[in-house]
Amino acid sequence: MNTNRVTCDVEDGVAQVRLNRPDKMNALDPALFEALVSVGSGLIDRTDVSAVVLAGEGRAFCAGLDMGQFAKMADGADDIVVETERIGAAKALGQQAAHIWSLVPVPVIAALHGVAFGGGLQVALGADIRIAAPDTKLSVMEIVWGLIPDMTGTQLLPELVGRDVAKELVFTGRRISGTEAAALGLVTRVDNDPLAAATALATEIAGNSRNALVHAKHLLDLAGHATLAEGFDAEQVAIRDLIGSPEQTEVVRRRTEELARR
Repeated sequence: MNTNRVTCDVEDGVAQVRLNRPDKMNALDPALFEALVSVGSGLIDRTDVSAVVLAGEGRAFCAGLDMGQFAKMADGADDIVVETERIGAAKALGQQAAHIWSLVPVPVIAALHGVAFGGGLQVALGADIRIAAPDTKLSVMEIVWGLIPDMTGTQLLPELVGRDVAKELVFTGRRISGTEAAALGLVTRVDNDPLAAATALATEIAGNSRNALVHAKHLLDLAGHATLAEGFDAEQVAIRDLIGSPEQTEVVRRRTEELARR
């Protein structure tokens, strides 16, 4: 599953997805938006994938919107925002490029290095976990271009960092380090080698029951978006589906044998 703009290689249950425009610091152009949606969509039904690592080739995760798109805006172009049939909750192509990773049923881990600016940061928000190098530069910088973060950012940021911090980041567009981003809750943690750390975590996750991972991601994403009763009921639906299933039976057998050998 490889395109000119995004590559995807699967080994041992882990999909390694790469933004692949290194000469432009993986800046987002229409082809890259489409490639992100295409590759993400292709992972939704793959039962041989239990975890995904999302990273960027070259010097950066993603520098945000390609300068050519800003030039079009300056010329008065009104066709920058492309809307299509909804994928999940997202209708605009840019939103879909970020939202698609939340629709992949297994855990997605973003490895951030260099910069994650604007739309690039919003793509990372679609991941379940974000690991950044301490010196990574991150910014919700749309305001400096007279814009707002329109790739899911206004809806996802408050849940991660709180409404007041989200407003400060959006209103100022200031750049923060990976270290500060971790303190704010914008990234999960920092590591000097975020790609290696993300791959190690994905490999660990992929060693667990895929069905349990799928249910766990769904339930955790449901929290705060459904009533408590609906969430509790969904837990029971999931646990009934898992208990005694062939996969869970095999997990119990292996685990029992491991404990007996200790």
